[in-house]
Amino acid sequence: MTRWFDASMFGALSVVWGLTFPAISVGLEFLPPLLFAALRYDVAAAVLLGYAAVRTDEWVPAGRNNQFAILGGGLFLIAGTGLLFIGQQTVPSGIAGIMQALMPIATAAWALFLLGEHLTVRGAIGVGIGFLGIALVVQPDPNNLLGGDTLGRLIIVGQVISVALGGVIIQRVVPSMDRVPLIGWSMLLGAIILHGLSLGVGELPGGGLTTPAAIGAILYLGVFATAIAYYIYFYIIEVHGAFQASLIAYLVPVVATIVGVFALGESINWLSYAGFGFVAAGFALLKRRALAAAIGDASIPGHR
Repeated sequence: MTRWFDASMFGALSVVWGLTFPAISVGLEFLPPLLFAALRYDVAAAVLLGYAAVRTDEWVPAGRNNQFAILGGGLFLIAGTGLLFIGQQTVPSGIAGIMQALMPIATAAWALFLLGEHLTVRGAIGVGIGFLGIALVVQPDPNNLLGGDTLGRLIIVGQVISVALGGVIIQRVVPSMDRVPLIGWSMLLGAIILHGLSLGVGELPGGGLTTPAAIGAILYLGVFATAIAYYIYFYIIEVHGAFQASLIAYLVPVVATIVGVFALGESINWLSYAGFGFVAAGFALLKRRALAAAIGDASIPGHR
């Protein structure tokens, strides 16, 4: 594969994932949040497990490490995403996208506790700067945390923390099965959990489920933004490593913000942009060595 192909995959994934947040905003006009999230993963699980059944020899989970990985992934990585759908009922899609930039920092924080990784003083400062940036995005009012869209933004912070935890749990148990069926089974489990929660809170699909916009949002999120996107993401990890793949988290908010502002008429204040800058700066400080190595590798002629 050429460098241009790899760059196109990186760009395509950034766009596909960036469009996730506007698509959620559109779908929420017709569907309740938890049911909407469950339907997304119904579709994605069917696509990924169908692909795995045809192309992978050992696609049925065996062994406690794989089963624990699916349990952690289904509960925190997938079902935890339901919080994003709940939060986006009041939070603009651009803001929701910006808040995802905290993901690599939250992952590093969980790895500190669960994987025994060490954090340098500079790394700790980077984590602190990242969370300060998110505070600027959330802009909490201590006297009215339930007012406006503050609660929705805090719920999305919870989603980021949950998804990061799911990723670290999968890393800790060291699954031996292929990534495609692993995430497919996790999505199936997560969808089941989300359906149960949806029924538990009394969500009903109503007539909105059959509208073209709702169907389009479900199919886009399930097929393109989840099944195909994860396949591309795994390719990037395999070829370039997890660090360079994590840089996608800093292009996704750009796409989500542009689409949200110009296509959906959303308004984002300057504090949110400043907060994104703080998060990016915190990540750069936390991962400065890996970032320097990545820049150095990119400068070597012919290096992939």
